[in-house]
Amino acid sequence: MNKAISHSELLKCYQQIWNNRIIAEGEDPLAVLQELIKRELLDENSHPRIRKSKYEKFYMSTARLMESSLDENEKSALLQLYLFTMKNL
Repeated sequence: MNKAISHSELLKCYQQIWNNRIIAEGEDPLAVLQELIKRELLDENSHPRIRKSKYEKFYMSTARLMESSLDENEKSALLQLYLFTMKNL
């Protein structure tokens, strides 16, 4: 059974996986989530000399997502956002 997951819930799911990310309060949850995923894929949280390619980061991020304790609907919804963001980079 697939239930719709709100953007706020997805943002909380993201925080469970990436608990060290600082998130601005009061903004649109979808916009915040897309920006966080974009920054993750572009490896903007790392020093420029040690940044990995967006393909390496996509693999590492999605592997971490799939190994998480989130339920399958949450994983699927976040994975769709990762795919959408990766496609638009």
